[in-house]
Amino acid sequence: MNVTINAVHFKTDKKLETFITEKVGKLNQYFDGIIGSEVILKLENTDTPENKVAEIRLQIPGNDLYARKQCNTFEEATGEAVDALKIQLKKYKAKLKGS
Repeated sequence: MNVTINAVHFKTDKKLETFITEKVGKLNQYFDGIIGSEVILKLENTDTPENKVAEIRLQIPGNDLYARKQCNTFEEATGEAVDALKIQLKKYKAKLKGS
């Protein structure tokens, strides 16, 4: 699976990119038909420390799955978004089997 990482208005380090690629890559074990994924990292203009946003769009045949999470760190936000996508993938796979 191809993982594209876009950081809005800042540069990511290799460690963060490797972490995101590994986390998103693990979604392949839940569904084989993932074409690719796009990860967008942003800093929100808020007064709270929870200003790091990770948005992940998974491209699968038929439609895309999307998750957006906001946390204290990009790693935490990515982890939560991946967890949300796991649930969506399981539901999508169950729907495919049911039809």
